[in-house]
Amino acid sequence: MEGHMARFALLLCITVAVSASSPTCDPVVKANPWLYVREMLIGCWTSFVREDKAEVHILNLNFAAADAKMFSLNLTTAKPMNVIITSRDTVYVLHDLNANVTVYITDGSKVILYGNQLHNNVHMLNITAQDEELVKWATQKFGGVTSFTTIRNVKAIRWTGREGTKSGSRDCILKNEDSSAKSFVKIETTSMASFKSCSPQQQNLGAEAELHIINIPENASIRNVSLLMGTKKTNVFLRGPQGTTWTFLSPQYTTFGSNNEILLPTIPHRIPPFFTLNNDSAKDVQRMALEHFKASTFTSYTEITPEGSMVLLVFEQKETPAVTETAPDLVIPITTKAPHQMPLLMQLYASPDYRSPLDPKTKVQSDKRIYAEISGNTLGDIVLTMKVISCFVRSNGSCPVVKELPFIPEACSLNSCPNSTRLSFSLDQLQELTSTKWDLECSVKLCYSEKCGDGGRVKRNLEVTQPCLQPPTQPCFDFGLPGVLGIAFGGFLIGVLLIGALWFIKMKTGKWYPTGLDMSSTAANLPGCPCSGAKRQPVSTNPSPSENSSANASIGSTQSTPTSSMA
Repeated sequence: MEGHMARFALLLCITVAVSASSPTCDPVVKANPWLYVREMLIGCWTSFVREDKAEVHILNLNFAAADAKMFSLNLTTAKPMNVIITSRDTVYVLHDLNANVTVYITDGSKVILYGNQLHNNVHMLNITAQDEELVKWATQKFGGVTSFTTIRNVKAIRWTGREGTKSGSRDCILKNEDSSAKSFVKIETTSMASFKSCSPQQQNLGAEAELHIINIPENASIRNVSLLMGTKKTNVFLRGPQGTTWTFLSPQYTTFGSNNEILLPTIPHRIPPFFTLNNDSAKDVQRMALEHFKASTFTSYTEITPEGSMVLLVFEQKETPAVTETAPDLVIPITTKAPHQMPLLMQLYASPDYRSPLDPKTKVQSDKRIYAEISGNTLGDIVLTMKVISCFVRSNGSCPVVKELPFIPEACSLNSCPNSTRLSFSLDQLQELTSTKWDLECSVKLCYSEKCGDGGRVKRNLEVTQPCLQPPTQPCFDFGLPGVLGIAFGGFLIGVLLIGALWFIKMKTGKWYPTGLDMSSTAANLPGCPCSGAKRQPVSTNPSPSENSSANASIGSTQSTPTSSMA
């Protein structure tokens, strides 16, 4: 008996230890203070304004069977506009208008307005069109549509007085949107979604990132969920029925895991499920999340069962949220922008070993080669590769000059350069330009599994200096002592050889010049010389003056009468 009791006590201790090591919680019907839910309903938002500066807005109202179907419409601060209201339900509206607003009710809509002023500004339309047909009709009548907003279970609508237009296209193309992004109107609705959440009693994350768990039950009709994350490092565990797609609009600070497909529209790329989990039990999902992220605890657990087929989940940054039993006001102003690009950083280096980073204030010479590394934050556990598409420089000033900058990709392995790339370039084409301050900008693509998408642009300021040009110098020959001695010895040797040649001639001919250089023989070989046929008279060694004169006379006579001599 004592042995059985000991084993039972041991088993109980093990169970308590396991429970303590894997904290769980039971969800209750209340909102999650970290998370807000938005339904993604069809609509549009354009830049259209009529020539009379009046905007055109369409309100498409839908109500659940259990809803009160009553709301307030405040247009006292609205810009000049035409408002078209359509609904398939009987709706009671308490309105407050101004003189610049005209309200139209479509035929077949049982919209009953209550107000004490400006009844002449309310008109009935003989049209029963819905959605695209209504947009087409409004475009033909007013010239275009500024916005189309679908609202479910509305409680209050208030125009803020801001411009109702949005930069971009003037054409209203209906698609799923987050209506709370429209800053010109504030909308308060009654959430009909089933919302349960909880958090562990004791949370000691320490250096761990927040871990949020989202579970969509198997019996839910939800199939598409978009998530707008904050700028704080967060882990998110997502579980849903088969066929659910999770789309991260801003995933750069998020690590995720899911049993469903995940879409990253900024790449774009679809990530297959990390694991299989068909059990939607709260505690099983919580334990799986802790095991997947190897975490000791989690921050929040949420179960959602919304009505619509598309939902937007917005995470709010909180340091230490106070968990209360009352649900906070879910209608808060948020701004949904286009999908965020991955934050990029460019660092310049002076050498190809990338060990000498240049200070941002350092001036670079236009004749030097510059090395750059572009890096970015990771998307969860995914390791991305970067490709630089193009680079250009733009001068600062009233008349900026833009020049394309050729570059050379530098080799770098994926292990050495995770989520980064390297390149080098030269600024020699800027030597002829007077501007010294430039903006360097490069376009980047992000790639994952051979699929690439736009990664945005990265910019860096540059201050360029011109190299010091040295004046051209005349060539100077510096022989040195060995050269001088060589030249002197060469001259001496040539002199010795010439003297030796003359001495050899003297020894062979008895003359100081060769026989072939005799004056007569030389003259005989010269064409056109008048003395070519005369013979040289022998000359004594010491002729007398008379003989010299006689010889000269004879030579002169011979030279003067060459014809008779020949005869």
